[in-house]
Amino acid sequence: MALKLTLNWKEGMQFSAIADQHEVAMDAKAPIGRGTAQNPKQLVIAGLVGCTGMDLMAFMRKKRQEVRSFEVHAEVETIEATKTYPAVFRSAHLTFRLTGDVDPRLALEGVSLSQTLHCGVSAMLSKAFPISYEVFVNEVSVGRGEASFAHPSSGIS
Repeated sequence: MALKLTLNWKEGMQFSAIADQHEVAMDAKAPIGRGTAQNPKQLVIAGLVGCTGMDLMAFMRKKRQEVRSFEVHAEVETIEATKTYPAVFRSAHLTFRLTGDVDPRLALEGVSLSQTLHCGVSAMLSKAFPISYEVFVNEVSVGRGEASFAHPSSGIS
């Protein structure tokens, strides 16, 4: 299966990425661009948290957990551009926060499964830099870990 996407230049440093008739805007930060949308690196991070977030919510729904609110916060360290070019990601830390009638063990299990088995974006990115995570349920830390994938059939290990 091939994923297809078209990038269209709008003006200045503004672009539009279109896939399956869904459009995402992007722009560079000032002074190069006008900062009217997320930049490409932010969209990579959005893909990371979107993938693992969808995994977790599907898992929680399957386990009939009553999640009232859910967010994933990503903090990504970059290698400074003055040291090397291009400036790339050095590490990422994801913080998962759930509230509601949620079993903490299931929340941690769901994140762990996403970060070791299911999230294709994490699987790809964790080959370039370490991804760690911590899970909070109702403001209480219930565990932490790191992305770790071993998929011989997909060529990712």
